[in-house]
Amino acid sequence: MDDSRPIFLQVAERIEAGVLDGTYAEEAQVPSTNEFAAFMRINPATAGKGINRLVESGVLYKKRGIGMFVAQGARAQLLEARRESFAEQYIEPLLQAAAHLDLGSDELVGMIREAAQQTTGDPR
Repeated sequence: MDDSRPIFLQVAERIEAGVLDGTYAEEAQVPSTNEFAAFMRINPATAGKGINRLVESGVLYKKRGIGMFVAQGARAQLLEARRESFAEQYIEPLLQAAAHLDLGSDELVGMIREAAQQTTGDPR
């Protein structure tokens, strides 16, 4: 748990991560509010708030009397949202810094490719 962020957001992010990494496949049931609360040692209302956030965004849906399930298209929805967030957090500041250094886009792309190759061995 990260004390700097609300716990209910951390619950939602943990479920989102599970959807993204395949732990929770589309149409699969996710643990109940009480299961999350017990596992994370938090109040069930807090766990429920995190889960309800995902219901409101369309990542999860309720089957009355059965539980919560991952919605069709949830993974794609989460990937799109994370990509947008990635662009805002990393790409825009990178472009601003590159502009201050008079780096053109071709030069910047070359630097990124070189760093990727050194890090992952990927020649793209």
